[in-house]
Amino acid sequence: MAWLHAAPKPPAGTKRAAAKDQPPAISRMERYKQDGIIPQMPANPAPHIVNRLVEIGLTEAAGMGAGPISWLTIDAWCRRTGIDLPPWEARLLRSLSVAYVAEGRSAESENCPAPWRAVPTEREKELELARLRSVLG
Repeated sequence: MAWLHAAPKPPAGTKRAAAKDQPPAISRMERYKQDGIIPQMPANPAPHIVNRLVEIGLTEAAGMGAGPISWLTIDAWCRRTGIDLPPWEARLLRSLSVAYVAEGRSAESENCPAPWRAVPTEREKELELARLRSVLG
């Protein structure tokens, strides 16, 4: 999810990065929606874990940006919902949040591949070919 939510940016020091007339960066998910592509996600063997993480919050404000959810946030969620998480699940939720933040930062690179493998759809191939033709035009 972090890879999809990241807005890729041109590499620092390039002409594209320095250009002032660039449109604002949009996330990969927004680009997929504009292009009519449904991203192929890997199987999720534990949807209840991901649902809890999303409900608690994938990240929280920390210093100069987003950081992983804190133990206090996890504990507050447990108290307010009345769900007593086993220690392993609380640690897993915290680890998933840490991984989300790390992947989100890595995924800001235009060249960062998706962290899963999926066969490109025909629609994705068509769009890439059209973009290539417009550049080589």
